[in-house]
Amino acid sequence: MKNYEEVVGIDVSKKTIDAYCYQAQVHKEFVNDLIGYKRLLKWVLKQTKTSNFFYCFENTGYYSLKLALYLHSQDIVYVEESPLKIKRSSGVVKEKTDKLDAKLIARYVWLYREELQPSTVKSMSHLELGRLLALRNQLVRNNAGLKGTLKEMKVLLSSPTTDFGCISLKRSIDYLSKQVKGIEDRIKEIITADNSMNKNYELLSSLKGVGLVVACQLIYHTGNFTRFASWRAFSSYCGTAPFEHRSGTSIHRRKQCHYLGDRKMKSLLSMASVSAIQHDTELRLYYKRKLAEGKDKMLAINNVRNKLIARAFAVVKRGTPYVVLQQHAA
Repeated sequence: MKNYEEVVGIDVSKKTIDAYCYQAQVHKEFVNDLIGYKRLLKWVLKQTKTSNFFYCFENTGYYSLKLALYLHSQDIVYVEESPLKIKRSSGVVKEKTDKLDAKLIARYVWLYREELQPSTVKSMSHLELGRLLALRNQLVRNNAGLKGTLKEMKVLLSSPTTDFGCISLKRSIDYLSKQVKGIEDRIKEIITADNSMNKNYELLSSLKGVGLVVACQLIYHTGNFTRFASWRAFSSYCGTAPFEHRSGTSIHRRKQCHYLGDRKMKSLLSMASVSAIQHDTELRLYYKRKLAEGKDKMLAINNVRNKLIARAFAVVKRGTPYVVLQQHAA
């Protein structure tokens, strides 16, 4: 994004947005709604001496999504950046205000304006898919907690079948299970309605260990396999890619995965890897070979995770389902 003469950093919160023009060095607060967005555009045009500018704000989930949708509808160039990148580029900051945050965002985007790429809003079906996957995950966790409570109560009580608390828990568990099933049905409808997502879903389903949830999460996090250039880039995003750690002649550690990454995606890939080891002959032999080489179990599972990611990207790139070519070797 070269040749821009001004940038506007925006700090987004639940009810307000704070805008800061970097070159003009002016700040103003607006309401985080449609009226506030319109006033923001008018104010920026008055403060800047050029029309060659763009906006930048942090990705804060639902709060920033409204602003992104509005700017996209007005064909306005904007960048939605990771909060961690902006925070780590700011140096040591002891004060914390919305105005200062907007200024730091503007400073970041001005310094890196030549490296940044304009952001785009995902399709409505893609956004709904992400919301449903997050909701399903929350309901599953809540249901697991209720099941644990019910199990403990059954141990303590002599007649759990007639206890009112146990009966209430069972009803809640059954209700949440039905809700999860309904969400999964809606997810399948969204996938089926989109030809591109449906094709990639069928390709991913040909991999052992990859079911509905893992396949849909892969489609969502990769932007239907358009967000990452290679499987290694996605592996780094998930936190499964090993990195070197050495300095001079005294520090030389073995490669390790960085703690930064999408923990939910990493956890799902771990469960998919365990399932693949049980049902996929190639990956089971590959896993055992890594153990025989002296690697611990978690490191061997991480190797399987990366194998699954590589296979997922390969089948989508080729456009053909995965086929086991050799039954006797990985």
